[in-house]
Amino acid sequence: MFKNGFLESLSKVHFWVPLVVFIPVIGILTWEALFVQNMGILTFIGYTLLGLFVWTITEYVLHRYVFHFYPSSKIGKRIHFIFHGVHHDYPNDAKRLVMPPSASIPLAALFFALFYYLLPEQIVFACFLGFITGYLIYDMTHYALHHASFKSPFWMKLKKHHMLHHYSDSTKGYGVSSDFWDKILGSNFIKK
Repeated sequence: MFKNGFLESLSKVHFWVPLVVFIPVIGILTWEALFVQNMGILTFIGYTLLGLFVWTITEYVLHRYVFHFYPSSKIGKRIHFIFHGVHHDYPNDAKRLVMPPSASIPLAALFFALFYYLLPEQIVFACFLGFITGYLIYDMTHYALHHASFKSPFWMKLKKHHMLHHYSDSTKGYGVSSDFWDKILGSNFIKK
């Protein structure tokens, strides 16, 4: 993808790297919410689930409107290829299925700043914990959908949904860890 070896190395990542990066963050967010903010356990669970829900919307919007935005300029096309086009051209490249830290860490910092700006400090950490957990579920699910064999009907259905996005119609099926928003927003595949 890049002629520069250093830049090329920043664009590839093993599937387990996001876990190494973000599980400690999840621990810190949990500690901050429960022990620094003294949030009650039920409140903590509620706000964490809210953050997870916000992630599901974010996943759908990013995939549909950012990753599948097709610019007309040469530089825009190059940026699109780097961020998502390469994945559609090489969908089984094991090192291009999860977001590399060179992109995920700045994006996480940006989203945390947004959460911190928009939400009261008492709930920011629990909400962002749910959001980051959703991101990790998305990344691990995406990798598994491309490289795992499933026997469970749930996972087989989810894999079929994502493979249809890749191999049948990339203008549908934007949900990766769930087809919920595709159903709600009319971008699901029509059953035959």
